[in-house]
Amino acid sequence: MERVWLSIGSNLSNPLQKVNNAIKALKDLPKTRLVACSSYYRSRPLGLKNQPDFLNAVVALDTNLAPGTLLIYIQKIELCQGRIRTKNRFGPRTLDLDILLFGKKIIIENHLVIPHYDMYRREFVLYPLSEIAPDLKLPNGVLISNQLQQVPFNGLTCWGKKDV
Repeated sequence: MERVWLSIGSNLSNPLQKVNNAIKALKDLPKTRLVACSSYYRSRPLGLKNQPDFLNAVVALDTNLAPGTLLIYIQKIELCQGRIRTKNRFGPRTLDLDILLFGKKIIIENHLVIPHYDMYRREFVLYPLSEIAPDLKLPNGVLISNQLQQVPFNGLTCWGKKDV
């Protein structure tokens, strides 16, 4: 099994419920086991500022699924939670699931880039990730604790207790 890290975000249609439902669906994936889930965080939106704050979390999974197969499953989870893909990558959404890391794999394909292309600069990814993997060495060779020194909180706060 490979250790996989996913980010979860939502800012529409009851984000707490959407994130909890996504985590429950991730637990039900075949050949996969949910290992850890961070606390829930509130973050300011990227890009378009005239939208609600996001609820964010990071989960760790152990899986025997291939990266492309996992991507198909998580896109189905997004779709079941009402996700509509638009041209605006930074607009509001009911659910956003991103593969951050997939073991030590580096994948650059049209539909899948691992490690996630901008994870090293996003507080709503790095702080939850460091909560559940404080000794993680990132693919760029930097310890997550050192990477955090380069990324300010940018208004990141605790959302509240997770239900899952």
